[in-house]
Amino acid sequence: MKAITIPEPGGPDALVWSDVPDPTPGADEVTLDVHAGAVNRADLLQRQGHYPPPPGAPPYPGLECAGVVSAVGADVTGWSVGQPACALLSGGGYAERVVVPAGQLLPVPEGVDLVDAAALPEVACTVWSNVVQLARLGIGETLLVHGGGSGIGTFAIQLGSALGATVLATARATKHDRLRELGAAGLIDYVEEDFVEATKRLTDGRGADVILDIMGASYLGRNVKALATGGRIVVIGLQGGRRGELDLAALLAKRGSVAATALRSRPTAEKAAIVRGVREEVWPLIESGAIRPVVFRRLPMSEAAEAHRIVESSDHVGKLLLTVDR
Repeated sequence: MKAITIPEPGGPDALVWSDVPDPTPGADEVTLDVHAGAVNRADLLQRQGHYPPPPGAPPYPGLECAGVVSAVGADVTGWSVGQPACALLSGGGYAERVVVPAGQLLPVPEGVDLVDAAALPEVACTVWSNVVQLARLGIGETLLVHGGGSGIGTFAIQLGSALGATVLATARATKHDRLRELGAAGLIDYVEEDFVEATKRLTDGRGADVILDIMGASYLGRNVKALATGGRIVVIGLQGGRRGELDLAALLAKRGSVAATALRSRPTAEKAAIVRGVREEVWPLIESGAIRPVVFRRLPMSEAAEAHRIVESSDHVGKLLLTVDR
């Protein structure tokens, strides 16, 4: 088969469409013939040599994909050859085939195109496990989403809105109309506005109950200032650095909390539990039309370098998909 390899870390041109060995499923695994994979920021970090796959994962980038089951391990139940599926991966989605633990497979939601389904597993599992499972977003609360135009951001806006929260999002002004269509009640242009002041203004001084943060260190102090009493900050990215200063007195005064999580490195059993929760609680929202995959552009898998350039520019809204001609 062919897959995107990274012979040497570097820029987008480090991605090479190469011949590689076919994968073989273990007893509790399934092989998917990939129709599409999605591009995530973690893939860019892996390409640069900063985010290696966990032990046992394929060496190729790609944290989610969609395709058709072509082989099933001896101990797998509930899946059979020929079924369409999408999958949460630890790596390997930029390939013609990938082996997946059966517990990380999801059915393609009714009403969603098979290729577009590749845009769902990683964002759905990330957002649901952090915003709902960990931060316990409630009806009537305010969710502040940083990076509203990203794949994570566009999904979080839709999920928060579908759960009855008021959603605010930071994004460049050129993206505001599209994010408003997805359910954002308030948009903050982080280039021109102080998001702390804007959040206070949009919440009548209360602040946000839950903040989903992709920036890390550079936003840590300001996130605390933007937090409502009893609020929860969840850090899922470090685009603004890994070391910051936290005013514990300010956090204590708000009875707030800060958590940081990663999905890729979790044990298989934890990922399977998250996938079950997503299938039970999020997939019905997708099938009802309350949440839809947001796809900016489809490109052939062999053009992964161009997809990485687009993601690095941050000029897109939603996901870029890499397709395999079948």
